[in-house]
Amino acid sequence: MLLLLNNFPILNGNTLELHYGLIDETHSMDAIVQNKCEYEFLGIIKEIAAIFNAEIIIETEPLAEGGLRRWFKIISKEESKKSTIKIALVVALTTGILITPITSSISKMTEIFIERIFEDKEIKKLEKEKLKLEIEKLKRDSKINAEILGKNNTIKKRRSNFYEALDKYCKVKMISLIIEDESKKIMIKEEKIDRVNFKEFILVSDDLEPQEIDGAVIEIISPVLKRGNYKWMGIYKGEAIHFNMASKEFKTLVQTGKVEFKNGTSINCFLQIKKKVDNDAREKITAYDVVRVNHYFENETPIETPEGKRHRQKKEGEKNQLKMFDEGEIIT
Repeated sequence: MLLLLNNFPILNGNTLELHYGLIDETHSMDAIVQNKCEYEFLGIIKEIAAIFNAEIIIETEPLAEGGLRRWFKIISKEESKKSTIKIALVVALTTGILITPITSSISKMTEIFIERIFEDKEIKKLEKEKLKLEIEKLKRDSKINAEILGKNNTIKKRRSNFYEALDKYCKVKMISLIIEDESKKIMIKEEKIDRVNFKEFILVSDDLEPQEIDGAVIEIISPVLKRGNYKWMGIYKGEAIHFNMASKEFKTLVQTGKVEFKNGTSINCFLQIKKKVDNDAREKITAYDVVRVNHYFENETPIETPEGKRHRQKKEGEKNQLKMFDEGEIIT
């Protein structure tokens, strides 16, 4: 279970066994469903490895019976203590992500796996101060990265796709993962997810949390002067975009002629960018909404809008209140 590098023991757990538990006595499943699931499974491993900057090769071995069992050996392209630690993290995080429901803590589950990995008696015999420090660093890194990965939309979508494919295929009653070494010696016992729990891993919606930017500057190409839900056109960060003018107040100023646009006119605004993740786990922008216009420019001179002024005054008031509170605390 151990690999010695420069007299330093490193765990050699680089194999994941994916087990499909089937409801009948056969040992076969629909090839399209299996390939779909493993496409998403491999995508999760690759995404985690990319975040760690770990260059890996994933090898498979022949199928085995007992339901349907698949082995995935994760191999680093470089030989070093650091790369071996990365592989251990990739394996532990992949397991944590695949068996932790959307509403639960991936970081906690991964921390448990790391703890189990280093319960090995051989490691305890060799535990010197340097080893203890490396183990503690590995635990800290795993917790931090698990929190980051738990928010990763690509991983969440791929996990959702994995379980959605299984949920639609009635022959699979459960799946499990086992962490093993190269000789298939079990390092962490089988972690099972029963069919009744598959839906806990499936995303209810593909819509993502919108990105909000206060102070975004958009150069107006084509304003909408006519009443109705028509899209404006502008340039944002060098790219032409179509956007919704969601500020009714500013829209009225334009439609009544109180604000006029000339070539090169820009607005400073509160911009909301809506996104969703597609079936290939790619993020796509679905809409740009200008919620509030802070000010617009006339000959490079900023003209504050009424709603922009109210927002500024509100922020200044909150800032002053906070300052007064802090000063009061100091005086006390």
